[in-house]
Amino acid sequence: MDSKELKNRVYKFSVSIIKFVNELEVKKINISLIDQLVRSATSIGANMIEARAAHSKKDFIKFYEISLKSSNETKYWLCLIRDALNIEKKTKELLNEANEISKIIASSIITMKSKPGFVKEPYEPYNSFNI
Repeated sequence: MDSKELKNRVYKFSVSIIKFVNELEVKKINISLIDQLVRSATSIGANMIEARAAHSKKDFIKFYEISLKSSNETKYWLCLIRDALNIEKKTKELLNEANEISKIIASSIITMKSKPGFVKEPYEPYNSFNI
């Protein structure tokens, strides 16, 4: 999977999370859970986009590592919502996608670390997501 495909997949995942939380019952405790989930899920793609402005390979990889951490955090919040609110079906799909995204990002980080040199990604406008 190339970088653009991954970014589009992560973008679609963020949209799925937002649609999912819009269906949840609004209670005081749920608001905190929802906020944390949305923040972590949308942070995955935001950090990947921010990586484009990296000035070095190390800086670029750091943004991807933050994306991986956000992906792992998203899995935590999804599990908590699943277990606390008894929402199995939709969280299962989202957890599966979060797991896949985490694996792809982790693999990308390993690949980037093993390659010599640094080639900056070409600029893409933010509206370039192929949804």
